[in-house]
Amino acid sequence: MAAIKSDLVIVESPAKAKTIERYLGSGYKVVASMGHLRDLPKSTMGVDIEHDFEPDYQPVKGREDVIDKLKKASSRAGIVYLATDPDREGEAISWHLKELLDIPDAKARRVTFNEITKNVVKEGIANPRDIDQDLVDAQQARRILDRIVGYKLSPLLWRKIRKGLSAGRVQSVATRMVLDREQEIQDFKPEEYWHLTATLTTDKGESFQALYHGTEKKKQELHSESEVKAIEDAVKGKPFTIADIAHGTKKRSPSPPFITSTLQQEASRRLGMTPRRTMSIAQQLYEGVDVEGEGTIGLITYMRTDSLRLSEDALAAAGSFIRSHYGEEYYYGKPRRYKTGSNAQDAHEAIRPSVPSLTPEMVKKSLTGEQYRLYRLIWGRFTASQMANAVYDNITADAVCEGHVFRAYHSKIAFPGYTAVYDDNREDEETEEGGKKPLPELTQGQSVQLSKLSPEQHFTAPPARYSEATLIRAMEEKGIGRPSTYAPTITTITAREYVVKEGKYLKPTPLGETVTKLMEERFPEIVDVKFTARMEDTLDQVEEGKADWKNVLHEFYDGFEQDLEKAEDALQGVRIRVPDEVSAELCPNCGRNLVVKSGRFGRFLACPGYPECSFTMPLVTEMPGKCPKCGGRIFKRTSKKGYTYYACEKGAECGFMSWDVPTKEVCPVCGKTMFKLSGKGQRKPFCINETCSNFLPEEKRSYRYRRNSAAAAGGDTAAEGEAKKPAAKKTAAKKTTAKKTAAKKTTAKKTTAKRGEA
Repeated sequence: MAAIKSDLVIVESPAKAKTIERYLGSGYKVVASMGHLRDLPKSTMGVDIEHDFEPDYQPVKGREDVIDKLKKASSRAGIVYLATDPDREGEAISWHLKELLDIPDAKARRVTFNEITKNVVKEGIANPRDIDQDLVDAQQARRILDRIVGYKLSPLLWRKIRKGLSAGRVQSVATRMVLDREQEIQDFKPEEYWHLTATLTTDKGESFQALYHGTEKKKQELHSESEVKAIEDAVKGKPFTIADIAHGTKKRSPSPPFITSTLQQEASRRLGMTPRRTMSIAQQLYEGVDVEGEGTIGLITYMRTDSLRLSEDALAAAGSFIRSHYGEEYYYGKPRRYKTGSNAQDAHEAIRPSVPSLTPEMVKKSLTGEQYRLYRLIWGRFTASQMANAVYDNITADAVCEGHVFRAYHSKIAFPGYTAVYDDNREDEETEEGGKKPLPELTQGQSVQLSKLSPEQHFTAPPARYSEATLIRAMEEKGIGRPSTYAPTITTITAREYVVKEGKYLKPTPLGETVTKLMEERFPEIVDVKFTARMEDTLDQVEEGKADWKNVLHEFYDGFEQDLEKAEDALQGVRIRVPDEVSAELCPNCGRNLVVKSGRFGRFLACPGYPECSFTMPLVTEMPGKCPKCGGRIFKRTSKKGYTYYACEKGAECGFMSWDVPTKEVCPVCGKTMFKLSGKGQRKPFCINETCSNFLPEEKRSYRYRRNSAAAAGGDTAAEGEAKKPAAKKTAAKKTTAKKTAAKKTTAKKTTAKRGEA
């Protein structure tokens, strides 16, 4: 009797293969393709433009052994289930596998899993489908568009500017957005405004503060010192009366669950993760983690999505968990459903935990530190999205004098609601906490006395430079790119040094300015935000079967080819020079201003007098404030062991260094720069001047361990030795868990990285 053939399931990574094989059991063999096995060649464009954009797909070099094994396995199998990721690229990988392995139509079946859990995997295998050719064609169109732009424009940039440069349909627009923001900052003209705070005292000696609100007739903003002076003259020495007291409640709703862009933004803001790192860790959580007591399980749903849709099962599970763990009053009362944006593809659910009842603390021992923090963020955001509103009690009191209204405000939380799980602290909104100091008991008509008036001059600030997170938000709002392209795009423009990171912000370089200027002059559509957004919409139409992918390529290429020919003619014999990025640092040998150069190990400072003067030094970051010892500039430096410290520009000549971060604030007593503890979140600044009455001793600065603050500008210090011990201990504690999954995670990361770069 002939042996029954087992079915074959092909996925992309070994971690995913292990998880799925455990769920399917006997009768199925699950193998990993390790990402792409067929693609356009690297050495040539690989697209025959003259013959209707025919692509020349080739097996990926170095993957011959994997291809041979998969061919043998698929030929011996019954049904071959192609279970790559559930997006355009995953669909295209399945199509390439079918073609490359020569799998007959009758044997090849496509399955997708929005989450890697037992029920979903078995349901997916039980309901296979054909490969969706519209999805494949949309991905082919994107791949070929990007290949044409890259292979046609990059050689032009090499000849006219510098070798090693590249242009891209999305990366060029992202670079332009960073440049446009920089121009906004340079063109910004600050406007003056003032705050006037009155400190008022009741007859019982209780004091409170009220901010100038306007006149009794209308709200008024203060724009000059003369306006402030007029109000001060009018109310000084005059009685204030509590004219109105208003009590009220305010409700605040939770944020929706994460989509790709918001996950990358919050992980950057809260956890300090780059978008690329966020997606790598999220991929691990999606593909499967060995959880103590549960086995291998995918902890989150698919993380490349722009949809806010949630399954009915997930909504029911969340409601049940909230009621049982927090109480009936913490549940909203019915499922919260969120509206997906008009540009979203809505192919997948929002990012959520696969099993809502699996709390972060339950899986903490089985996860790395990064996995735990990201899972906690995703779990908290989803759970909170189904909880009751937070309720705040607000009180507003208006104190009136000579027709001028000063308003005091206090808000306190009456019912935490969803904030018991996830306090979103939205950056673009004022906090609901408002005035945190309670107001004294006040009654309407009550007289209060003016103790002090405190005028403060302010100036409007320019828009901030983009961070990685805010650039992603802007790209999403403008329709540039899609969830799978945000992180790779930012990685590309920083790797090409079109933009650089200064702290957490992105700053354009002279190279980025030069390349973008050329693109704007010669290829305006490539760097046009609206054109690029329309192209994304067109690719969505291909995916929906409403547009032919080759027609899309023809429409784009006809205009692009004309621009290319005009650029070649106009730039005949022209070589465009990239201006030097001049620093404020002076060469100690010849006195010239050092300039920024790039080398194998990144950016550094060099003397422009080379070869006569060959002085170089590491690139330094100037911090706000002044050296408290000599008044010189403070630089951010890195020791030999990789620890960050802050030192005077004069080095050993001055001798000042600190582990604490200098701020732009000055001590109100001695006038010297104040410092704060390093790390994420709000940190209160303190004075480090030992001769100042406002000095805060080191032992009162909330250090986790005592640090020896001996001078360390020259390199490794006792402080670094002490700092390293807790880290080593923590590492040792996790070594056993880490060893178990090291091999599979390394392979999974490589696969994810290759997909992101492809």
